Amino acid sequence: MPPDTLRPLFEQTFADIANARETFNPELQAREIGRVTSVATGIARVSGLPNVGSEELVKFPGGLYGIAFDLGETDVGVVLLGNYWRLQAGDEAERTGRVVDVPVGGALIGRIVNPLGDALDGLGAIGSSQRLPVERPSAPIMDRSPVSVPLQTGIKVIDALVPIGRGQRELILGDRQTGKTTIAVDAILNQHDQNVLCVYCAIGQRASAVAKVVADLREHGALAYTTVVVTEGNDAPGLTYIAPYAATSIAEQFMQQSRDVLIVYDDLTSHARAYRELSLLLRRPPGREAFPGDIFYIHSRLLERSTHLRPELGGGSLTALPIIETEAQNMSAYIPTNLISITDGQIYLSPKLFELGVLPAVDVGRSVSRVGGKAQLAAYRKVAGSLKLAYAQFEELENFARFGARLDDNTHKVLEHGQRIRACLQQPAHELIPVEAQVRLLQALGEGKFDIVPLDQMRAAELELYAAAGFRPSA
Repeated sequence: MPPDTLRPLFEQTFADIANARETFNPELQAREIGRVTSVATGIARVSGLPNVGSEELVKFPGGLYGIAFDLGETDVGVVLLGNYWRLQAGDEAERTGRVVDVPVGGALIGRIVNPLGDALDGLGAIGSSQRLPVERPSAPIMDRSPVSVPLQTGIKVIDALVPIGRGQRELILGDRQTGKTTIAVDAILNQHDQNVLCVYCAIGQRASAVAKVVADLREHGALAYTTVVVTEGNDAPGLTYIAPYAATSIAEQFMQQSRDVLIVYDDLTSHARAYRELSLLLRRPPGREAFPGDIFYIHSRLLERSTHLRPELGGGSLTALPIIETEAQNMSAYIPTNLISITDGQIYLSPKLFELGVLPAVDVGRSVSRVGGKAQLAAYRKVAGSLKLAYAQFEELENFARFGARLDDNTHKVLEHGQRIRACLQQPAHELIPVEAQVRLLQALGEGKFDIVPLDQMRAAELELYAAAGFRPSA
């Protein structure tokens, strides 16, 4: 190619370079970078970040993040969110200028994620562009509406005697292995035709337990409308701590889109223990049972986010089913009493009933719903009021009759009737009963129609009644 043909090209190129050089204005961006001074189990002490904010996200080498949790005069206590085994003293720590957030939106429905929004189900990254902070203020009182619509669980003893309304916070508590998670999973399974989205938050659970819940949800088709947020027992305590807040942010976004949402926290005992571990490692003063003084606040600000919004704001609702584990049936321990005072009622599962084979092992005498009764269907209220009274009388007389005292005919009738109430309220796991079948069963029970049926034939009689109502149990 002749040199004359290249000259204009070179001239234009040099002119562009000169123009870019003249118009270039370098911008100086200040970055605050500190150094890790020490690393412990799940936390790190960082110096050199004098302007870091409370709960600000701090970035470490290898893509590890942490939350600035304890602001001291000379250093910062950072709660680590992930695998911290390679972090060591002397590593850099950089401010990010933002708080911890999580992806939200319809892309999370049917997915299994960790509290940071990373997919755990092998289906690829979460395709959501919208993110919300995991810690958010709850809705103001003036934005809330009374609980007016029932949340049907498909469990007879709960829908009839301890009803739950949409926007309510109903605590599920009991000793280990009494069926707490089963009740919560059944409540999720029953929402398949109720237009209710669900979020299941596993907090510090065994991997096998989480896998079983996910398998149950997938088998019954409930994963199609459920988001699962998972932290396992071997995860960093910081992830366990933020898990319920992240799950609530995911659920809140659906609520703000005028959807009804059910969220299950399984369980807040592990959450409290993770926070206690972090607080003690950060040298915060311990209080009762070595928990820090603000242990009540971490749960109250979480559960206050569950509500029913006013129609002007879309009328969405967020119903919470927090689970708590008691020890030796001690409901008056520190964490259970805190949560009982925060929530709108509790469902207590008795190990004695569980050992007797009465499933679900709901202790009706110790269970209460302070809100859901106002949202209960009229058909339930008509038959359930006398039923609960008759069942309570039966339990008192049953304890008295164990002493071998002579009983009159009327007392015998009360005992026989109560035994049939107990038999009718039993229900296998994942066998969900629709409203119409439940009401017919409870009506027949209240009118004494089952009193002539032998106890060993109660299940057959119940199935015959369902068949007459045109319903066949799934299990």
